[in-house]
Amino acid sequence: MKITLLWTDMMVWGLVVALLGWGWLVSRSPQVQKQWHTIFKSPVAMASAIILLFYLFFTLLDSVHLRAYVEQKGIKNPVSQKVQYRGEMFSLLDLMFDHTLKHTERTYSAPFATHEYSKSIVVGKDDVTRQEYLPLKYVKVPSAESKDADIAKRSLKAVVLGLSISLLLVLLHIAIKGQGTFREKLRRIRQGETELPWRTAYLTFTLLLVTFVWMYLLSYHYHVLGTDKVGGDVFYQSLKSIRTGVLIGILTTLVMLPVSITLGISAGFFGGWIDDAIQYIYTTLNSIPGVLLIAGAVLVMQVMMDNNPQWFETTLERSDLRLLFLILILGMTSWTGLCRLLRAETLKISRVEFVTAAKAFGVSKWKIIFRHIMPNLMHIILISVVLDFSALVLAEAVLSYVGVGVDPTMYSWGNMINQARLEMAREPMVWWSLFSAFIFMFILVLAANLLSDRIQKVLDPRSRP
Repeated sequence: MKITLLWTDMMVWGLVVALLGWGWLVSRSPQVQKQWHTIFKSPVAMASAIILLFYLFFTLLDSVHLRAYVEQKGIKNPVSQKVQYRGEMFSLLDLMFDHTLKHTERTYSAPFATHEYSKSIVVGKDDVTRQEYLPLKYVKVPSAESKDADIAKRSLKAVVLGLSISLLLVLLHIAIKGQGTFREKLRRIRQGETELPWRTAYLTFTLLLVTFVWMYLLSYHYHVLGTDKVGGDVFYQSLKSIRTGVLIGILTTLVMLPVSITLGISAGFFGGWIDDAIQYIYTTLNSIPGVLLIAGAVLVMQVMMDNNPQWFETTLERSDLRLLFLILILGMTSWTGLCRLLRAETLKISRVEFVTAAKAFGVSKWKIIFRHIMPNLMHIILISVVLDFSALVLAEAVLSYVGVGVDPTMYSWGNMINQARLEMAREPMVWWSLFSAFIFMFILVLAANLLSDRIQKVLDPRSRP
């Protein structure tokens, strides 16, 4: 096995390192630490943060890719030979769901079904043609009991295991967190007397973990969210789509931030021809319909990739590069709103007394920007980052739905919705692909919006009572 990092993998892990460094800096600043402490005093914000961390965990799990060695048979001295790798790549999440990848059915099946969803024409032993619901190849119910009894028995075991793992992790966190005896800390958490709502955090974590363990263990015996047209497991597809949605939301925001901050502050602080040029640029971009601009850039990118197939060794590398280009395109076309907002705030702050005094004392313009203007804009930047995250997750779904989003071979909620729109017109209707994509995307966007609402209330001075 060899670890192979794609472009987006490197960006994700670089972001994790940057977040850890930022957290270390926050821990050294009592004022900033107090602000974030105030944010997470809200039970809703704490629960939303746990959900977002859960999504981030699956993103990281799907961002470590491996390639297997090719076994070289009949070679006398394999040490001197060049190591060859297989053409396909797989992630740690793929290894977890290897049983699901091997258990591909023939066509549609409903959640927890034992037979296919539509009838097939079969010829019996008596040469009579019939239409029957064929049994699924990889769903075997013990003959001694019914399907409902088997599901109930397996569900009970999965829930007990999930609760045991959750209880162990929660007790471990309680033991190493805070001061006082273990019994005293447990009593305060149970009665909700802690400064941060740890009771809400533990309940949210337990609910998420038990749900995942239940669905994961049952996926060995059933298709818990059904299968698609070619028999692929919808539960696995929904989890694989988390990485695409989170990458679009986070990395696109990080791409647009430097452009928005640099141009917005420059336009508001320096003024003159710099302000006129920047206003001309973002006014021109805003005058072009966003979907058309993104579609044109994606089509140009697609032609370039088709003309240079030597860039890619595997299909996954090709789809990953298209995802990277889409992130860059979205970032370069969605910076105008934040830039305009930062320009207006910079114009206001640059006329405040302490900035005027700094100019009168001869302080350089760059020191004024970094010491006086940037700190007073951080609450706007943080609020915009969290709000834009959920908007970009929805934008990926819309773009993939109209055919100008991620590569059709890549798992994403937009591609799932795009494929499900034709399934909804079938009789009987195939609803579970659309339902699964909607639920996973809805939970992510809802958690991001609830957390951003709390951040806005705490950090925005105008929203404080």
